[in-house]
Amino acid sequence: MLNRALNTLRSLLFYAGYFLATIVISLICIVVFWFIPLKRRFFIYAAWCRFVQWWLRLVCGVRYDIQGAEHIPDTPVVVLSTHQSAWETIFLYDAVSPVCPILKKELLSIPFWGWAMSLQKPIAIDRSKPREAGRTLLREGTRRLKDGLNIVIFPEGSRSKAGELKPLSRGGAKLAVAANTPVLPVIHNAGDCWPAHSLIKHPGIIRLRFGAPIEVDGKTANEVSDAYAQWLAENIDIITPGKQ
Repeated sequence: MLNRALNTLRSLLFYAGYFLATIVISLICIVVFWFIPLKRRFFIYAAWCRFVQWWLRLVCGVRYDIQGAEHIPDTPVVVLSTHQSAWETIFLYDAVSPVCPILKKELLSIPFWGWAMSLQKPIAIDRSKPREAGRTLLREGTRRLKDGLNIVIFPEGSRSKAGELKPLSRGGAKLAVAANTPVLPVIHNAGDCWPAHSLIKHPGIIRLRFGAPIEVDGKTANEVSDAYAQWLAENIDIITPGKQ
């Protein structure tokens, strides 16, 4: 009971700093983004990502262990990652920057944050129209990759519980094949410390692993997606320690 109360207080303090930093960085972005090139804008956004990670570690005791960072290439990739929390979004948008944001179009209406994000030329999709959203992702995603930006996609769609994997969609694999761009596979256990749909953050270590890029030459989207699924199965120990 005492630990839960302490974690709750720590989590509230974390969110206080989190929202304040988000408002401040969003205002900075809204002011300066008009005067700097697109790729330079990502350095400002990455600074916010690093602050959130530092603040989470300081206030909530959440550390992280990164494996395979040497696999991150210097050329654009489609990052396919498991999805358990907001943490991996924040981490990956810094680790593989510059990243073109993919988000629901209604999020652009959020005061400050949404306004700042709209200046980064995101791929805004309408989830109520799946086919149209898929076409938008392929069309705009290919353009962003050719412009030198990375694309981060969560094939599970929505966040899964810690230790679980949901069925994978093939949208990210389709984009990689259409753009002839390698896939960078990612798996992690962020839900252990930052559970989905929960206020409370739990102290501990988030383990995240990058794999060697999956080449797409001569492969179909199904084959690329299956290769990612196979890689997840081979690295399942990250989210279920002790199991292979």
